[in-house]
Amino acid sequence: MAGEAVIHAAEAAHSSGVDLVPIVALLAAGVVAVPLFRRIGLGSVLGYLAAGLLLGPSGIGLITDPSSVLHLAELGVVLFLFIIGLEMEPSKLWALRKQIFGLGVIQVACCGLLLTGVGLLLGFAPVVAFIFGMGFVLTSTAIVMQILAERGELASESGQKMVSILLLEDLAIVPLLAVVAFLAPATEDQSVLTRLVGFGSAIGAILLLIVLGRRVMNPFFAILASSKVREVMTAAALLVVLGAALLFQVSGLSMAMGAFLAGVLLSTSTFRHQLEADIEPFRGLLLGLFFLAVGMSLDLGIVGENWQLIAVSVLAFMIVKAVAIYVIARLLRSGHGEALERAVLMGQGGEFAFVLYTTAVAAGLIDGPSNAIFTATVIISMVLTPFAMIGLRYFMPKRVESMDGVETADGLNSRVLIIGFGRFGQIASQPLLAMRHSVSIIDNDTDMIRAAAQIGFKVYYGDGTRLDILRAAGASTADLILICTEQREQTTRIAELLRDEFPLARVMARAFDRPHGIELIRAGVEYQLRETFESAVIFGGEAITMLGASAEEASEIIEGVRARDRQRFELQLGGEDWRNLNRLLISNAQDQARESGVSVSEESAEDAVAHSVPAQGT
Repeated sequence: MAGEAVIHAAEAAHSSGVDLVPIVALLAAGVVAVPLFRRIGLGSVLGYLAAGLLLGPSGIGLITDPSSVLHLAELGVVLFLFIIGLEMEPSKLWALRKQIFGLGVIQVACCGLLLTGVGLLLGFAPVVAFIFGMGFVLTSTAIVMQILAERGELASESGQKMVSILLLEDLAIVPLLAVVAFLAPATEDQSVLTRLVGFGSAIGAILLLIVLGRRVMNPFFAILASSKVREVMTAAALLVVLGAALLFQVSGLSMAMGAFLAGVLLSTSTFRHQLEADIEPFRGLLLGLFFLAVGMSLDLGIVGENWQLIAVSVLAFMIVKAVAIYVIARLLRSGHGEALERAVLMGQGGEFAFVLYTTAVAAGLIDGPSNAIFTATVIISMVLTPFAMIGLRYFMPKRVESMDGVETADGLNSRVLIIGFGRFGQIASQPLLAMRHSVSIIDNDTDMIRAAAQIGFKVYYGDGTRLDILRAAGASTADLILICTEQREQTTRIAELLRDEFPLARVMARAFDRPHGIELIRAGVEYQLRETFESAVIFGGEAITMLGASAEEASEIIEGVRARDRQRFELQLGGEDWRNLNRLLISNAQDQARESGVSVSEESAEDAVAHSVPAQGT
């Protein structure tokens, strides 16, 4: 009886028109698959695709009509292009113009031409080969950006080149979608006048959006912002994006193109960051749904029937694209290692290929089986990329640091030796040089050494953690040695070496926090200073001066802070637990309790301080 009741309840829920099973399944698949795939290094995009494949007709068949999901999920691409448009400030485009519109255009054009030729050799019609090839040209932004971010290379010179190319490829989807719309076969005979009217309406839609973006949108958002109702601003952001997409759709243009242009027009708006924050959750959710829908649309039956063609396509497209990228990079004077890395990292197809292929299917340029073959080719290339990066390690040349303009430390004998010439060492050197002391400086960053030479400093190359380098730098004859390196472990290692090998040298060191300072004193350092302590004390002194304290009062207060800190440090150095030193700190616990109307005794206030003091950094 209970089982029958559950069945009847489920049937009643289904008959009410709200079928939550597919929705819950899609959310669960994304929540489980994406973190799993990211953990094993395959990226979130592949996680969505795998989850979609599992739920679709080729998997467990929970969702039998992927096209219905795909139509809704295409809004994710629309919102994604709006976000890209918001990032396209004219000043940013101008600063990267050579890399975006130079290197990016060359790579896209050359790779597109070559891959179209590969498509023709594989037996596809010219238009189909063009769509196949150009889709594969569009590298996966998600995969490349993730790898660069994990390696901390987004801001490097080679990373910036790849980011610029990705930016151009993201922009290229807009004209490519327009080309697909232009190549689409007409459903009925159209007169020249009808075509001209269609062309005119498209131009009119673009001009209308430009006028609205320049004249109307900012005042519109200003009025809404004055209402201070967050959900109204969110609704307005969606209205702008979807309204621009609808305007272009009814004019015969791409929805994505309309959203992109709307983003560009609002890129300099004062409401840009608010718009981005409002759109981002919808963009992420719907774009994930788009990848899920693409995975559902993959027909494993067709893939199985055409596995040989797909295997050949994957190998041919990846090899030809990688070789083209390598040659272009070398011709534009990139090093062998940089060119090889770019070729392997950008040799796969990307998520925008799915957008192009589904649009081409909707336009009648390619059929379902071809779309399945093309999609499978791109997906497999994306899966292979992390493994290709692992294999690349065995072929990458060892990075040899250029020593042009750099002199190694040898036979130095100055009175003062500074080890490390970063932001701390540069400032510390100024009083010594002002007093005309002879100072030798070593560092192991050749780029920094060359930069220092440009402003008149003589810095020698040398690794302070090596005993032979310390001897060559004059540590045995120096009266004073300053350790100003930027890595905690490196600083401690140098201090220990100096204590063991050069016990007569007086040593000062930059400490990173209180425990590190204690560690350095125990390593034989005569004087240590936490890198932010003095600046923070002076900063606080200026604060009380701005609030009315006299210069004498501020000086007295600052000296009191320093004295209490010295007492705490000495007690901790002697083994005292930091939790028992709350008496040497001034806390706000009592004042806050009084403001809230709570009676706090001196004893309980001290207990509150003891629990609120940061364990390591103060």
